[in-house]
Amino acid sequence: MVLTVSDEVREALASGRPVVALESTIIAHGLPRPRNLQVAAELEDAVRQEGAVPATIAVLDGSPHIGLDKDQLERVASEDGIRKLGHRDLPLAVASGASGATTVSATALLAARAGVRVFATGGLGGVHRQWTVTQDESADLSLLAHTRITVVCAGVKSILDVSATLQRLETLGVAVAGYGTDRFPGFYLSDSGHPVDWRLDTPEQVARVMRAQDAIGGPESALIVAHPVPEDEQLDPALHDRVLAEALHACEREGVTGQAVTPFLLDYLVRHTDGASLAANLAAVRGNVRLAARIAAAWNAGE
Repeated sequence: MVLTVSDEVREALASGRPVVALESTIIAHGLPRPRNLQVAAELEDAVRQEGAVPATIAVLDGSPHIGLDKDQLERVASEDGIRKLGHRDLPLAVASGASGATTVSATALLAARAGVRVFATGGLGGVHRQWTVTQDESADLSLLAHTRITVVCAGVKSILDVSATLQRLETLGVAVAGYGTDRFPGFYLSDSGHPVDWRLDTPEQVARVMRAQDAIGGPESALIVAHPVPEDEQLDPALHDRVLAEALHACEREGVTGQAVTPFLLDYLVRHTDGASLAANLAAVRGNVRLAARIAAAWNAGE
């Protein structure tokens, strides 16, 4: 697969400067216009403020781009018909000349192919509730089991079955560590209610784990750095639990199934928390982006 790597990203990789991959689904599908473009620019600026180079990833006219310029960011944010691409969709998009925003799985794959080791996102996909009935599991998990990349995230989306997702990550051999915490974060919430087995407290510790992955060899799996949203910026837990329960009932009542479940639930939370869930989401992403830049710097410094 031919990748179009921006000059800025190519020069950074060649000179050993830190680079952070960013997904584009949040731009095209996760936020309303024109807020989406403002947030996209803000996240890239946050990476630069930490001394790293942002590499926002998307597919434009069948070409996977690693790093977008201003016009390309605007196109992803404003063009109608931008598809949502998981890693399974990439061959179809490339062959047909389609344009699309990349999810976690597609972003991780393309970043790794380009030689970018650190990726920041909001929350991972995972095992859906009632999995025993629906068999609904995000493609993120299996892709991360075969992709050597470090993903800084705020855990998995709280609308999912967090316990089952953690079990699935263990089965797939994907390493998970809490950053500055012994608890697994819950996307909108600082604590999902589940512990983690490992804790890392500095970017240098994360970078040492990354080097140990390479030294040991074995499966080319990811490292998940679970970084909680600050408690003072999280969604109120009582409000979260009440609205999520209402959302799940509404989803069942309206017969929403398959890929429509996640956007339905997330939209319900935004509308019925008066935007507080979106604010918590953005707070988590901002923190993850900054941490990812510091990890990328430690990784490149070889400390």
